[in-house]
Amino acid sequence: MNAGLHCGAGALVCVPTYNERENIAAIIPAILRELPEADVLIVDDNSPDGTGDLADGIASQDGRVKVLHRAAKEGLGKAYLAAFNWALTRNYKFIFEFDADFSHDPQYLPHFWGLLSGGVCDVVVGSRRVECGGVENWGIIRRFISWAGSNYARFALGVPVRDLTGGFNGYTRNVLAAIGLPEVSSTGYCFQIELKYRSFKCGFRVKEAPIVFRNRVSGKSKMNGSIISEAVVQVWKLRSLKYLGANG
Repeated sequence: MNAGLHCGAGALVCVPTYNERENIAAIIPAILRELPEADVLIVDDNSPDGTGDLADGIASQDGRVKVLHRAAKEGLGKAYLAAFNWALTRNYKFIFEFDADFSHDPQYLPHFWGLLSGGVCDVVVGSRRVECGGVENWGIIRRFISWAGSNYARFALGVPVRDLTGGFNGYTRNVLAAIGLPEVSSTGYCFQIELKYRSFKCGFRVKEAPIVFRNRVSGKSKMNGSIISEAVVQVWKLRSLKYLGANG
């Protein structure tokens, strides 16, 4: 193994956790098998079930595994912002968002990494809404909410990305350094919309790559009504933002 890949030169897969003890012992090695060029950063929000302690134990056995402990649960957006800032200070070139619950399949990571490292795009979006993409084991109500949410945001913001709400994405460090992370205001799933919107408005190349999204293997979903309500309101706030076009 090239030690240089783990001194900030390669990829970082960011995995926020809150009560994911049932999943992380399996998801971490699955990620590293598919993308051995990467490090994995577990971002734990002081999970009562001991997820953070388990992650520390795994990290003590494998230098590719890092753990960032946060004091309390503040939402997905805050966890990812902490992860991105951690990554930028350590000069990682490619940063990925990834769920701990196997709803994101690690098999897609090499393709995502290839698109970014090969210069095909600046942002890769794991998309359920392009050809060969989709979902498994979802009921009709969840399918409708997800479809309606993405289309609502897409047309309101004028962004030609079909899966704006998806959370399996990859960014080059240049994108994250340029889009104004300190000004990101969304905390729930609208965080994913805001990052893609900022990237698009700053002139970065955004490419959708098909994925099949599956229901979590273990644990409890974090989706709730307040997250959906935030997204409905926040989309219109995003429209009013003035971007400097850091890449323009």
